[in-house]
Amino acid sequence: MPRAGLPAHALRALLKVHGAKARKVGQSELHIVDLPPGLSEKAVVNVLARNPHLKFAELDYRVAPSFATNDPYAGSQWHLANIGVPAAWDTTLGTGVTIAILDSGVDATHADLAAALVPGWNFYDNNSDTRDVYGHGTKVAGAAAAVANNGAGVAGVAGGARLMPIRVTDTSGLAYTSTVAQGLTYAADRGARVANASFAMYDRFSVKSAAQYMKDKNGLVMMSAGNTGTQNTAAATTSLITVAATNSANARASWSSYGPAVALAAPGVSIYTTTRGGGYAAVDGTSFASPVTAATAALLMSARPELSSTQVEDLLYRTAIDLGAAGRDPYYGYGRIDAAAAMRAALSVTPAPDTQPPVAGITNLAGGSVVSGLVPIDVAASDNVGVARVELQVNGTTVAIDSTAPYGFSWDSSGVPNGSASVTAVAFDAAGNRGTSSAVVVSVSNALVSAMADSTAPTLSIVTPVPGPVAGTVSVSTNASDNGGAAGIEQSIYVDNVLKASGKGSTLSFSWNARKVAAGTHVIEARARDAAGNTASTTTLVTTN
Repeated sequence: MPRAGLPAHALRALLKVHGAKARKVGQSELHIVDLPPGLSEKAVVNVLARNPHLKFAELDYRVAPSFATNDPYAGSQWHLANIGVPAAWDTTLGTGVTIAILDSGVDATHADLAAALVPGWNFYDNNSDTRDVYGHGTKVAGAAAAVANNGAGVAGVAGGARLMPIRVTDTSGLAYTSTVAQGLTYAADRGARVANASFAMYDRFSVKSAAQYMKDKNGLVMMSAGNTGTQNTAAATTSLITVAATNSANARASWSSYGPAVALAAPGVSIYTTTRGGGYAAVDGTSFASPVTAATAALLMSARPELSSTQVEDLLYRTAIDLGAAGRDPYYGYGRIDAAAAMRAALSVTPAPDTQPPVAGITNLAGGSVVSGLVPIDVAASDNVGVARVELQVNGTTVAIDSTAPYGFSWDSSGVPNGSASVTAVAFDAAGNRGTSSAVVVSVSNALVSAMADSTAPTLSIVTPVPGPVAGTVSVSTNASDNGGAAGIEQSIYVDNVLKASGKGSTLSFSWNARKVAAGTHVIEARARDAAGNTASTTTLVTTN
């Protein structure tokens, strides 16, 4: 992931040294880097991870599903009563909510799943074929949302929800961090409110970043803790919810992994669910505790669609049955989920209006500094509820937006004239409150471009969004360069022919609320003009639901 504001040509240049090329992941800022044959992935990662203009670089790992055993003769859905699902069903079955299942695909012909399915994508083969190639995905999908009240088979926890099948595995059921990151971004861009990935990847930066991207779009991601029965030392994260497994006695399953990252526990032993080919079986694993939790979140979102992802997460945590040591512990997290209690709390909650602004500060740039070229800028931001995004502004113009902590930018200082420049960071929360840092005034000193007759138009591109579906708050950013120097470029951004942002320099950004526009196709246009009056423009088409 490059730092926000890093010009596209700069990213291409630092990868070109290794003969590498980057593929952008959906509407997010994540990239998958492809290397030429024979080059060491580890060697390149070691170099890129130390580059100050990249947030992180990590290897693409392949991970097995968190699946333990399979007993085809157990036939009781004990877990539904255990967590109070029937009481929650008195309010809703999960209607109106889409749960993305990132797995080996889903059997679309299964009588207990077919009616719930919506189109998804296969990120392993990069096509629309989401048939289950291993069998695991169909079991996970059934635990979450097998159709309820249809007089047949089993009932998923959210038996009225929709299921979006996203295949992220090879034919042996092994998933890659890159395919999971792509799947989460795809689901978020298409308005899914919940995603389940039954693979213990909660220690990978790329997966956590993609999960945060979905959370920023008002969704939640659940992930299985793993089945090693040993401690995983990965740190706790707020990007996703890691789920351990319990049995019918509300004790941790012996094979359930534990550690600081575990946030919740849920039934994961003898979970009766759907199987590929139209059948049913009881299965074990944190692979199934995770979708049970995901579906519980879907019930709350269905009952109270106006609640934010953070509010739903808080409801799950504070209504969980505290097991083990008091408070959050490494075996059960906040405790075993309680769907009935969470639903009661969701129905009774009256969210108080959030009027407290975030706090922001630039931490690594001192006033009076002389800068040139690309300047790394770190920002510390906090809020009583949560920071939604941080904007970097130079001389009052937003040049980059970062929505994933830790907040870091690469400012192209050649985009302003030499001399004094004022740099500020503005943090926003979900309620629209804003907090602005103290201004840091620096002296820009870049090599001057020689003055000469200029008949060449600027080069201009829209970095985000890429063509396709968008949802929620969309970061719109542009990149421009010119033979006469970036400082002489004036840029503007239009949405459906309405001016939304303007400024000078090589980069320009603004946040567009796609929830407030009509469903359909929208035109985003960028325009640039250099100091000699040469102009350029480019457009991209996006769709909203």
